[in-house]
Amino acid sequence: MSSEDKTGKTAMRIESLINVQQRIAEIEDRIEELTGRVQEHAPDPSRLWQTPFAVRLQQAVQRQQTAGVSQWEPIIQEAAAEYGLDPALLRAVIAQESGGNPLARSSAGAMGLMQLMPATAESLGVTDPYDPRQNIFGGARYLRGLLDRMGSVELALAAYNAGPGAVRRFGGIPPFPETRNYVASVMSRWSREQ
Repeated sequence: MSSEDKTGKTAMRIESLINVQQRIAEIEDRIEELTGRVQEHAPDPSRLWQTPFAVRLQQAVQRQQTAGVSQWEPIIQEAAAEYGLDPALLRAVIAQESGGNPLARSSAGAMGLMQLMPATAESLGVTDPYDPRQNIFGGARYLRGLLDRMGSVELALAAYNAGPGAVRRFGGIPPFPETRNYVASVMSRWSREQ
């Protein structure tokens, strides 16, 4: 089994376990409603991702994603040198975007290691977004352009996730939870790799 398959299955297991914990909390809330008795051991659903169990699972997924990304290291190094980027930043974006899976495709249609949207890939001259070399070079070129336009890594990452228009419209990182989590996660990965 490839590391991408393991990463995907581990992430699905984590999601399933969190869903089970959330469902247990819902059932315990319902029992409390019906009986009037408080279930003292019921976890706070808003804090499920902070439990020691969830933290350990998240760390395991991150370790597997890092392993999935490392196979692309020669291409990452080359693209980082060509576009004047920190290779650790490229690794962090790839880990967040695809977990190192060159065949990743999002529900929105983003493709490959750096999850390029079709129009973006085309504008960057990427003819095969599932080709790791083309995708990494295209994503690195795009990220370099965003860094130059946005002026900071945080804003460039927000633009990578939500689009440059959203960053301009909100005058900074958009208030979208997905984008704020994305920026925080990539920055955290990047700082650990430096």
